[in-house]
Amino acid sequence: MLTEVTATRYVTPLREGGSLPGIVEADDLGTYVMKFTGAGQGRKTLVAEVICGQLGRRLGLRVPELVRMQLDPVIGLSEPDQEVQELLKASGGLNLGMDYLPGSLGFDPLAFEVSAREAGRVVWFDALLNNVDRSWRNPNLLVWHGQLWLIDHGATMIWHHNWPSAEKAAAKPYDAADHVLATFGPDIPSAAAEFGPQITEELLTEIAAEVPAEWLVDEPGFDSPDELRQAYVKTLLARARTISDHITIGERTKDAASRAPEWLAGKLPRRAVK
Repeated sequence: MLTEVTATRYVTPLREGGSLPGIVEADDLGTYVMKFTGAGQGRKTLVAEVICGQLGRRLGLRVPELVRMQLDPVIGLSEPDQEVQELLKASGGLNLGMDYLPGSLGFDPLAFEVSAREAGRVVWFDALLNNVDRSWRNPNLLVWHGQLWLIDHGATMIWHHNWPSAEKAAAKPYDAADHVLATFGPDIPSAAAEFGPQITEELLTEIAAEVPAEWLVDEPGFDSPDELRQAYVKTLLARARTISDHITIGERTKDAASRAPEWLAGKLPRRAVK
């Protein structure tokens, strides 16, 4: 289960994203990027962060450690920014912390090389989760100590915003035309062979159990947090069975031209996108 810590000092907001996460210090002497239940996207963003982040870590991908983080709204009283004050006051109680990676840099596909194997692993993982937020416009990847780290999974599993669509969403193909790693020749078959057998009902059930019950209550159509947890397990398990055969990278078809971003296509011969 996720470790629980208590926020002791709010350091500064991070304004790159729409949810206004902040850097905070905690009583374990750690520094974290804190994501708030009172943010505009709501608690489902935090649910997605836990499920996707913990799944990524279990699969061996580099995702910063996640913690349950308690917040006393009194921390916001001394904040000069009214927007931050209101966010902290609205987020009292349990929130989510992500280990802060000091000195990390935003990923630049023209400056940092990624192997076909690693690119394939990330693309397959994003396809499973239907991650629409790993594009060349907004990679949500960091480079830290020369390695690639995955962050910000709040925009994954979009079906959980409309559960009646979940069964249909499980079979939806994944077009990675805009994926930031599309031009590194992602080895999808290798990733599928590695990850596919690991996505079991047991694994997904263990991960879903890490989502705090208070983030799962009052969901229309579900009688309990455990019932909702099983809905996540069922949808991801169904998607894992078929997604390997339904990942495309903007390939040209008989009916459509390539959708690969022109600024990435052909930058290097070995990265050429058809």
